[in-house]
Amino acid sequence: MLLVILLLIFEFVGDSTQQDTITQQDTITPLYPEVIAVEETDITISCNYKGDINYLQWYRQFPGSRPECLLLILQSNMFVQNTSITTSRHTGAINEDKTRVDLKISSTEVTDSALYYCAL
Repeated sequence: MLLVILLLIFEFVGDSTQQDTITQQDTITPLYPEVIAVEETDITISCNYKGDINYLQWYRQFPGSRPECLLLILQSNMFVQNTSITTSRHTGAINEDKTRVDLKISSTEVTDSALYYCAL
């Protein structure tokens, strides 16, 4: 079985008048910001956020390529997929308390190995 390595990098967006922030979830250490998964397993990567957020985004970036938007997740917990690059294996959700945004990849494949960004 092959392993899939998913590196997680986070975007922090805000201005001096508003304190909207997004940070990696504590389960992944800053020194080793990666998730290792066996093919065909399901994984969830998460970011914590605070502030009055209307939508959040998940991006994926392959080496030597620019980031591409995977999902736009609305505060109503609906998500919009970039159907040219995502499949039904990629889903997003905001938790009930509206403090965490998740990206779930079902049945991981080697081709899922990339940098993943969450952003406000």
